Amino acid sequence: MERVRAILEAHVERAYAPYSGFPVVALVEAEGESFLGVNVENPSFPLSQCAERNAVAAMVLAGKRRIDRVHIYSPKGPIPPCGGCRQVLLEFGSPGTEVVMHGPEGYVVRTLGELLPLGFRL
Repeated sequence: MERVRAILEAHVERAYAPYSGFPVVALVEAEGESFLGVNVENPSFPLSQCAERNAVAAMVLAGKRRIDRVHIYSPKGPIPPCGGCRQVLLEFGSPGTEVVMHGPEGYVVRTLGELLPLGFRL
């Protein structure tokens, strides 16, 4: 867990969060590989991109389709993924997939099923 946390902390400054001041970095573990993403804001907030979805896009680009675990870090504290990201993570994960939410003082672990109990699946 400490190795992953060090990676997250090392990359959080790459987030582009000039409007909210809320940088986030995500690391998706998928099929033996890791994929990073950071949030990218836009002054038209609906056009902003979440770190979790950017990490999932990198995973998909690499040809992976199964999320094993997700790590999220913000210097603002352990934060959960937004509702949209929860649904995207569920597309490639399962209700039992762990989401590890890191902050400067430690981390909290929940499953996607706990974060999104009625997730939409086809």
